[in-house]
Amino acid sequence: MYNWMDRFFGLKENGTSVRRELLAGLIGFFTVVYIIAVNSLILSESGMPIEAAIIATIGASVFGALVMGFWGNVPILLIPGMGINALFSYTLVQAMGLTWQEALAVVFVSGAIFVAVAFTRFAKVLSAAVPHSLKEAITVGLGLFLMLLGLEKGGIVINGEGSILALGSVSDPLVLSTALTFVIAIVLFIRNVPGNFLITIVAGTVIAFLFGMIDLSQLNEPAMSASEAFAGFGALSFTSFLTMGFWVAVFSLTMVLVFENIGLVHGQVNFIERPEKYKRAFQATSIGSMASGVFGTSPTVASVETLAGMAAGGRTGLTAITTGLLFLGAAFFIPVIKLIPDSAIAPILIIIGALMLQNIKDLDMKDMSESIPAFLIIVLIPFTYSIADGIAIGFIMYPLLKVGLGKWREVTPALYIIAALFLANYIFQFIG
Repeated sequence: MYNWMDRFFGLKENGTSVRRELLAGLIGFFTVVYIIAVNSLILSESGMPIEAAIIATIGASVFGALVMGFWGNVPILLIPGMGINALFSYTLVQAMGLTWQEALAVVFVSGAIFVAVAFTRFAKVLSAAVPHSLKEAITVGLGLFLMLLGLEKGGIVINGEGSILALGSVSDPLVLSTALTFVIAIVLFIRNVPGNFLITIVAGTVIAFLFGMIDLSQLNEPAMSASEAFAGFGALSFTSFLTMGFWVAVFSLTMVLVFENIGLVHGQVNFIERPEKYKRAFQATSIGSMASGVFGTSPTVASVETLAGMAAGGRTGLTAITTGLLFLGAAFFIPVIKLIPDSAIAPILIIIGALMLQNIKDLDMKDMSESIPAFLIIVLIPFTYSIADGIAIGFIMYPLLKVGLGKWREVTPALYIIAALFLANYIFQFIG
C-alpha cells in the first residue's frame, strides 16, 4: 500500500511521507472546517434551505479535494470561496433577482467557462488582458464587502433611518456576544493558534448560549429526510438562460473566479517549490468550481488556508485527499452546525475581509489612471452591495481614462471588449 502511494504521489521525491501527509491533511481540515458553517449561513440568505447548503458545502469540498489530490497531486484545499459566496447570495440573488436555483446555473456555466480557460492557452491571454491594478482591486473590494457583512451579521452595524448605516446598541445581546467572540478570534488568529477559526466558532456558540441566544431544543428535532438534505443537488435552473441578466452574472462570476484562482494557485505551488504543478492544479480548481453548481453551492476556490497544511509539511495530493475524507465525517454533525449563531460567524468574516484588504499595498498610487478605476471597484462593491456593479464600473472607467489621457495603447483589445460588454449591459438596462 505504501509503495503504491509513494509511486502515485511521489512521496520520496518530494521529501515527505504518508505520516507527514496525513498530519498535514488533519491540520488543513481543522483550518478550513469552519467553511461548513460560514458558507451554509451565507447561502441560506439566498433562500436555499440551510440543510441543503450544509450538504452541498461538504459534497463540493470533498469532490474538490479528490480532484485536486488525484489530478493536481498538490496539497491545495478547494472549499467554497469567501466573497464569492457573498456574490452568490447578495448580488446574484438579492440584487439581480435570480432565484438560488438560477444562481446555481450561473455557477455551473461560469465553471464551464473556467474549465475551457484552464485547459487552453486562453488562461494566459485573459490574465494578460486585465491590468494588475484591477485584479488587486477586486480582492480588496471583496474584503471590504466581507467586513461589512460581518459587521451587519454581528449587529455592530445596522440600517438606520433612510438606510444609512449606524452603530448597533451595546446593550443588544447579539452585539455583546459578537464583540466578545471577536476579541477571542483576533487573539487566536494573531497568535496563529492551529484551528483558530474552529475554536472561534465553538467559543462564540458557547457565549451566545450564555446570552440566551440558542435554543438547544432544536437538537431534538426529527432528522431531515434525504430530499431535504440533497435539495440543492442538481437543482440548478436554466429558465433565465437567454436573459441579459443571466449572462452579466456569468461574466462577473467568471472574472472573479479566474483571476482570484490564478493568483492563489500560482502562490501556493511556488510555496512548496513545485511550480511545474501549476497547470494541473489550476485545471483541478476549474473542475471543482464547475461541479459546485451541481452540488448546490457557490464555487469552490483554492483556499488561502491551504498554506497551513503546506506549512505542516504537506507536499502532495495525499494531503488534500485526507482533508476531503475528513469532511465526510462532518455530515454527522449537521444538527450541531445548525445551532451556530451569526455572532460566532461574524468575527471570522471580519478577519478574512481584513486579510484581503492587505492587497491594497500592491496598487500603484502615483498613476491616477491606474488607481482611480481600482478605487472605484474597491468602494462601489460594498457601497452598492453588488460585486458585479463594482467590477463593471471599474472596468468601464479604466479604458475611458486611458483614452482620455492619450494612453489608449496601454489597454489590451480584450479589455476594450470586456468594458464594452459591461457598458452595453447598462445601456440595455436604461433602455428597458
